[in-house]
Amino acid sequence: MQLDELLQQHQARLNRTKWEGTFRDYLGHVKENPHVAMLSHARMFHMIESAGFEQTDDGRKYVFFKDNLFGIDKHVGKFVDVIAAAARGLDSRKRIVLLVGPVGSGKSTLAILLKRGLEKFSLTDGGAVYAIRGCPMNEEPLHLVPRSLRPQAEAELGVRIEGDLCPQCQWRLENEFAGDIFAVPVHRIIFSEQERTGIGTYVPSDPKSMDISDLVGGLDLAAVGRYGNEGDPRAWNFNGALEAANRGMFEGVEVLKMPIEFIYTFITLTQEQNIKAGRFALLYADEVIIAHTNETEFNNFVAQKRNEALHDRMIVVKIPYNLIVDEETRIYEAMIRSASLDCHIAPHALEVAAQFAVLSRLKESKKGNVPLVTKMKLYNSQHVQGFTPEDTKELQREFPDEGMTGLSPRHIIDTVSNVIVKRGARCISPIQVLIEEKDVVEKGRHIDIEQNAEKLLANIADVRNIYDDVVKKELQKAFVHSFEDTAQQLFDTYLDHIQASVERTKIKDPITGEHIDPDEKIMKGIEAHLGISDSAARGFREEILRKIGIASRHGETFRWDTHPALKEAIEKKLFEDNKAVIRTTVSVINPDREQGKRIDMVVEALKKEGYCDICARELLRYGAQLLMR
Repeated sequence: MQLDELLQQHQARLNRTKWEGTFRDYLGHVKENPHVAMLSHARMFHMIESAGFEQTDDGRKYVFFKDNLFGIDKHVGKFVDVIAAAARGLDSRKRIVLLVGPVGSGKSTLAILLKRGLEKFSLTDGGAVYAIRGCPMNEEPLHLVPRSLRPQAEAELGVRIEGDLCPQCQWRLENEFAGDIFAVPVHRIIFSEQERTGIGTYVPSDPKSMDISDLVGGLDLAAVGRYGNEGDPRAWNFNGALEAANRGMFEGVEVLKMPIEFIYTFITLTQEQNIKAGRFALLYADEVIIAHTNETEFNNFVAQKRNEALHDRMIVVKIPYNLIVDEETRIYEAMIRSASLDCHIAPHALEVAAQFAVLSRLKESKKGNVPLVTKMKLYNSQHVQGFTPEDTKELQREFPDEGMTGLSPRHIIDTVSNVIVKRGARCISPIQVLIEEKDVVEKGRHIDIEQNAEKLLANIADVRNIYDDVVKKELQKAFVHSFEDTAQQLFDTYLDHIQASVERTKIKDPITGEHIDPDEKIMKGIEAHLGISDSAARGFREEILRKIGIASRHGETFRWDTHPALKEAIEKKLFEDNKAVIRTTVSVINPDREQGKRIDMVVEALKKEGYCDICARELLRYGAQLLMR
């Protein structure tokens, strides 16, 4: 579709949202659809829930956040639980939702998603919002209903009516409309942070220059001169960030760096839904207050006894770093897409960066001997011999604050950028990433890195060992002709022999046709890569046959790669069988014609797996070093 068509469609959508009428007309809207009079928390929860969710073992995974926040679904779910409770009118509605986490963990991203989401949601029929036209706070028209009639109005309309008219609307009702509430104009509004409608944001600046009027508005001195009274509602600018956020959401960035009187203003708003402005009575405001801060600021705040009352009026939702390698890789992919890097990213380059980052965030378990690498694999839902899903959950329960320290995604992307800028790389390889990370750690460019240098260097060594295994597998797949067929043939042969061994029968030799005993050498050649002892061999073989039988009963095919441990063993066996050929080919400095042809074939095979010519040949060179050790 052409750009002009898309722009026309967008304009048509905007035109459909335009509506103007009177308060009498608005009452008809509310009778037809009470959702239009939702309070702010209910609107936010409705927006999130309407996008859908997936049910997982850890709870709901909300689609609304799916492509922007990775690996922290459980913590995002806790946030949504708070909003859901507030949407039902529970006491969490009277609290500041404080997001606490390390830098780069996703706190700001969560807030931005909610703001952009509310903007889009207000364009839909399900998220339509109406306000008194001309009201500086875009307030709910139902505030026009006298308090004495509200019980009857709520019962008839099926809504909850809170709050009173702002001073300006009260003045207009009495002076412009002679008290006739049905004549008051109403229009549909669209939330917009840029236009300060339904969304407000405050970022603290220099403490000496911060002014409470940025939050609650201030006197218009020219209007005071015109109307002759500071108490005249027309003499007040209702343009503070909290007033702009009415009906929607307010975001407080690094809120604990603000003066204490600022925070008390938030507390009053959340606890009583009121803003104190100038010489007026309290202004009613309905908005979700979301603030965020880093853990250091939060710990300092909690440590001060004078802040106990404030802390009691906050709901803290911790947003730690992600601890799942695959999800961390997705974070980097998203960041790189937005940066539009003009170089190739080799396969596994972002994966090794993710492994390094996750290892830096994990804590050593005190329950048995569980290396960090094993823990990392378990968290990434990888099969590790001797561990069950329950073991993983137990490890996750051991440190509730795991992920609140370590390297941030921003640090990793800075490292990737350094590879491009410093080394002029046209292709970023895993080894280049690890070399750059090691250089950063050894030079101790940041205080956190300097304090944890020993652990970080050990993490790099662990990731390097993992990558070495990956290189061997990549070379193996590229060199072994028809790898899938070869692996399946090896599995079928293994299966024939273990079946005969368990059933104590003979097998037919495919060449001679004679019946022979099952070959222990063939079976142990694979089982040795699993660390299976002679005494445990029969049990393992029976397990494989049992699983094949179960798969068959369910109409499923049990292939060579169905069983994770067996798949890994077959890959290792194939590599061992072909190591001599691979070593000879990749280690030759001046290959002959035949060897050069084989190398070119391997490079082409690697290109089909996402490598470019540069990183494919680098993989071969690095693989040669590994195989010569």
